[in-house]
Amino acid sequence: MSRRPNPAVHRLGIRENWPQFSLLVLINACVGGMVGLERTVVPLVATQEFHLTSDTLIFSFIVAFGLVKALSNVASGVLADRFTRKTMLISGWLIGLPVPFMLGWGPSWSWILVANVLLGASQGFTWSMTVAMKNDLVGTRQRGLAMGLNEFAGYGGLGLTAVLTGYIAARTGLRPQPFYVGIVYAIAGLGLSIVAVRDTTGFLRHGTSSSTTPAAISSHAVDPESVKRVMFGVCQAGLVNNLNDGVSWGVLPLLFAAHGLAVNDIGIIKAVYPLTWSLGQLGTGALADRAGRRPLILWGMILQAFALSVIAFGMPSAYFSGVSGAVLLGLGTAMVYPALLATAADISPAATRATTLGWYRFWRDLGYPAGALIAGVVGAVFGLVWAVYLAGLLTFASGVVAAWSLRNTRLQTAEVHDDRHLRHVPRAARHDSGIRAAPSRAPRTDQHPTRMCHHSCASLRSGSTRIRRAWQWLSDR
Repeated sequence: MSRRPNPAVHRLGIRENWPQFSLLVLINACVGGMVGLERTVVPLVATQEFHLTSDTLIFSFIVAFGLVKALSNVASGVLADRFTRKTMLISGWLIGLPVPFMLGWGPSWSWILVANVLLGASQGFTWSMTVAMKNDLVGTRQRGLAMGLNEFAGYGGLGLTAVLTGYIAARTGLRPQPFYVGIVYAIAGLGLSIVAVRDTTGFLRHGTSSSTTPAAISSHAVDPESVKRVMFGVCQAGLVNNLNDGVSWGVLPLLFAAHGLAVNDIGIIKAVYPLTWSLGQLGTGALADRAGRRPLILWGMILQAFALSVIAFGMPSAYFSGVSGAVLLGLGTAMVYPALLATAADISPAATRATTLGWYRFWRDLGYPAGALIAGVVGAVFGLVWAVYLAGLLTFASGVVAAWSLRNTRLQTAEVHDDRHLRHVPRAARHDSGIRAAPSRAPRTDQHPTRMCHHSCASLRSGSTRIRRAWQWLSDR
């Protein structure tokens, strides 16, 4: 008797779910584009149209955006685990719908601040849901790649929009024409989310129910102290990373304008950073699955610190140092971003993954207001260039702390289980739930620190086993 395939079974993987995965990538490009509306134009609107002179007051829009986005990340994660991802995604787009109109036609700076409150809430819901939904669709082995593609789309949309708004502003004025593109993003994102996106909660619920059966319970418990240490490391690194982004957002346009650069030149520099960041994640996301999270986080933070020093040094010219520093800063951020997201997802049980990611993104996005406040205070007292130097110093220290937090990590993720506990679990149920049986060959623990088996004897394997593993690794490729 032939078996009919069960329509309720969900297969995990990018290839298996490529239509929905690709659609979420496109939607996140629109999400990133909404933030890109502000990267070049809004700081210049503050100084040239509303005649603000206080750095702290100018950067207040970043503070408003960052605080609300951080809180919205937590709220959206908790609500998504309770209700559905799609509902939160649509809610985020509805909240952000008025933003381009307020930025383009707001009669006072207060309107810009309110627009950034709405934008922060919208980003907290929409971007968080694209992250959570992609994690629902893929398994552990593709998590870094999935996060790389997600952030590639978001920051690619941000960078292209920064170029486009700078180009439009240089030819038509600062408002309202540069914000027309935001109306297109908001309508397209909302429409696709309502009509085309399918909710991924079914993947999560099926996985949760399967993983709670006696056969699916792993004997390898996750070490709570390791989880706390790793979570601390990724949260502080994420916060400092976005502190850099907040400094780049608010300080660099004013710093370059003070050096006499034109608006379109500033737009190019401001776009090079997120575009490099975006494109780099196509490679670094997959690399995080191969080489492990820790090396990318450490060296990515160090590269960011060096890049900020290059920008602040300003030699041989402000434009040259700005472009070269933006490229290096983008590469460093590309190394860090998907690795941090994947690490946070690695240590989270599937049933509360959105909540855990929401808390990580909460601490990470607090870097926006922290960066803006530090830049405002330090810039007012010592000058804007010293705010950039300080951000570089904090970034270097954060990279060292993150590397320390992930040292000797032996974490068993929620989707990796011992094969002997899965002998009676149907193959389809294993694939659907995200449970992966131990492969017949020895697992490639050297490539993924947060999924290393915590057995101490792993380091004492025989030479013949190592040769066989190396041969199989090459054969797979």
